[in-house]
Amino acid sequence: MDFIKITEQPSAYNHLEDMSVHEVLTNINKEDQSVPLAVEKAIPQIEVAVQAIVTQLKKGGRLFYIGAGTSGRLGILDASECPPTYGVSPDLVIGLIAGGDYAIRHAVENAEDNANQGWLDLQAHQINANDFVIGIAASGTTPYVIHALESCQSQHIPTACITCNPNSPLRQVAQFPIEVVVGPEFVTGSSRMKAGTAQKLVLNMISTTTMIQLGRVKGNRMVDMKMTNAKLVQRGIAMLQQELQISEDEATQLLNQYKSVRSALDHAKL
Repeated sequence: MDFIKITEQPSAYNHLEDMSVHEVLTNINKEDQSVPLAVEKAIPQIEVAVQAIVTQLKKGGRLFYIGAGTSGRLGILDASECPPTYGVSPDLVIGLIAGGDYAIRHAVENAEDNANQGWLDLQAHQINANDFVIGIAASGTTPYVIHALESCQSQHIPTACITCNPNSPLRQVAQFPIEVVVGPEFVTGSSRMKAGTAQKLVLNMISTTTMIQLGRVKGNRMVDMKMTNAKLVQRGIAMLQQELQISEDEATQLLNQYKSVRSALDHAKL
């Protein structure tokens, strides 16, 4: 089947510069509403990928996200939020971007076209067969990502991909392909829009479900979160109050004593 970049097809809207601000905002919102429906269609693909990820992490492996541009930044965002949210090591979920850390805030010309660098970046972390790698590329054609996943396959490292074009070259090198087809963008080719939103939603689903499966949530609460500011301390106190049916003062004392919601709950119920 021929590969067509749907993400590069012309927008359904034209003469954007002639639209009023209200029309632009309304039409962007109209397009955005299609994204969760596209993600819903991909849930079976996401499910099998998460099951494989959990298996690897339970063996002591790590989860890597690798991408370029917007896709790379979204992977780094999701990875960076796992330690404070779930109390895991920063080495458990790792985001890599073409061009390195400088590329998080700046465009690095031609970085995504370097077919060898993705695998080199993974090797810098001593990637091994216990790990799991997700290649993120809206187009499904990014050489930096494709070659990294090809190299993973040759080393028996399981892989998935998140892309917004069906039957892409990236899909061909991913053991667990996730395709979220959101259609042409409001601004033709601007895949930071619907495609980026779709990727963010899928990453939310992957990391959240994985952390739940690893026991990092109790009930519906982030009992392992790192309380690094006043808001999070207050959230922890509220969790203890609600779970143990105690006063705010008692909850504060428990949290001060045990330093985490999980530890406070475990000791309080002994």
